[in-house]
Amino acid sequence: MSSKRQEHSDNNTEKRKRVKKREEVAQLSRVVDDEEVKKAVKEAWSQGVPYSHENLELNCFPYPHCIIKNFIHSDAFTENLQKELLELNFHEKSNDLYKYKQSDDLRERTESHISGLRAALFGQFRSWLGEVLDVTLESTVDISCAKYQYTDILLCHDDELEGRRVAFILYLVPPWQSSDGGTLDMYATDSHLQPKHIVKSLVPSWNTLVLFEVSPVSFHQVAEVLSEDKCRLSLSGWFHGPSIQRGPRHIEESLPRSPHLPRDETLLFEWVNPMYLDISYQEQIQEEFEESSEIQLKDFLKEEKFAEVSVALRLHEIQWARRGPPNKRSYEVASLESIPSCVSDCWELLCSEAFFLLLSNFTGLRLHFLCPNDDDDDDDDDNEDGHEEDGENEEEEEEENNKESARDGEATGSAMETPTAKKTSKAKEPSTPEYTGELRRWTHGGYTLLHDGEAVRAEYALDLILPFGCSDWPSEFGGFTSYVANEEDEELLTVHPEDNCLALVYRDKETLKFVKHINHKSSCQENGNYLRRTFYDFSFVYYE
Repeated sequence: MSSKRQEHSDNNTEKRKRVKKREEVAQLSRVVDDEEVKKAVKEAWSQGVPYSHENLELNCFPYPHCIIKNFIHSDAFTENLQKELLELNFHEKSNDLYKYKQSDDLRERTESHISGLRAALFGQFRSWLGEVLDVTLESTVDISCAKYQYTDILLCHDDELEGRRVAFILYLVPPWQSSDGGTLDMYATDSHLQPKHIVKSLVPSWNTLVLFEVSPVSFHQVAEVLSEDKCRLSLSGWFHGPSIQRGPRHIEESLPRSPHLPRDETLLFEWVNPMYLDISYQEQIQEEFEESSEIQLKDFLKEEKFAEVSVALRLHEIQWARRGPPNKRSYEVASLESIPSCVSDCWELLCSEAFFLLLSNFTGLRLHFLCPNDDDDDDDDDNEDGHEEDGENEEEEEEENNKESARDGEATGSAMETPTAKKTSKAKEPSTPEYTGELRRWTHGGYTLLHDGEAVRAEYALDLILPFGCSDWPSEFGGFTSYVANEEDEELLTVHPEDNCLALVYRDKETLKFVKHINHKSSCQENGNYLRRTFYDFSFVYYE
């Protein structure tokens, strides 16, 4: 009998282990239950006009969005939900677009209040939202939890991804002001449906739900959190359904390309550190560059020239204009007509024919007609081999050279070329090396993003960056350039800004780059005021 009682006890234990946590019922705001309110919201949304009732507000500028305060009816439920969320495991997420902490997907979580809210969102609220928008929303809903703390950010984007129909955010934050950052910023768009500037900012508030339709114009961002002691906790995700139709995406014009300027080596002797003009040192640089496809040349300009340009960039009345759009980039570019003479001379150096040849010597790339191509090198090697093997007399040497020519023909195609092939070969002229360039100013809030247009048009190119004014610039400020493999998270290379250090990076069609957002840490406090640190760089791209 004792064994039976023991068996009975064990069974009870197993049953208790199998009992799931009791799901708490999330009662939502009364406005969700009100049929008259639902009809009014549906009509207003379809007509694109504002509407408000008690805790619900529908606004259609710059695009339709709805705010429901006190979304969860019970304060106790909301507080317990917050506690459960804060106990989750969060993962650091950081790339060109964002920096924050995120939980795993919450669809499988069993905590009573998390599962209770999930049931209300997936059930009652999904049904309400589908009727308001007059669309069928799928049962699958993406939902996760995010923590934004000091300097965390999510930059401008539209949320468009196949199947996403409505985005939502539920805030569970302490008392929050706009000065704390972390606002949900909404953008107006231009005639090309590209974001222009922020026209509305929503300050997070406790137990408030914000939702909007995902569309070609739903550009928004989570502004950088500026508070050093508050946590912007939120639940967010998407309801899925038929996507809103959109036309072809706008194709942005590329920066204009130009051939080199006709300037001789006098510029090099005037500006460049003499050690980089030494032929044997250039050969060492080329060996290192060909090994890794990148190199950083410290103290590249003569000290006095670097100092002169540095002072001119800070003191001269240069005209700067912000370059966007914000879903691709945000930094300032100098008008070349407004730059002082020493800065203009530095620009001409980087555009000059002599500098193109110097880059060829550094990299082995064909950026100047005097730079031999690989075929020329191969031919020279072959001819040298022929001379070594056959030095008896001129007839044997000529015969060997003929054999070498035949072998070269076989390596590239057929030794017996057709007339058409010969004509095509002769008609093919080497392309003229070109460049694009910008003089950029970087300060708090500057960045560039990876985007589809850049990936489509990616090509082989040599990047050059020459920074000024970034002495003691730590990586935690941002502002560094990251190279990544296309459609992969793998970071291939990071180039940190360093005074008078010329960075050269050769990238292929599968390599993209971005400049990491410069965060609030770059603003130093002096006498109670924040002073923004600033640096500059010449950014050039060279094409063979």
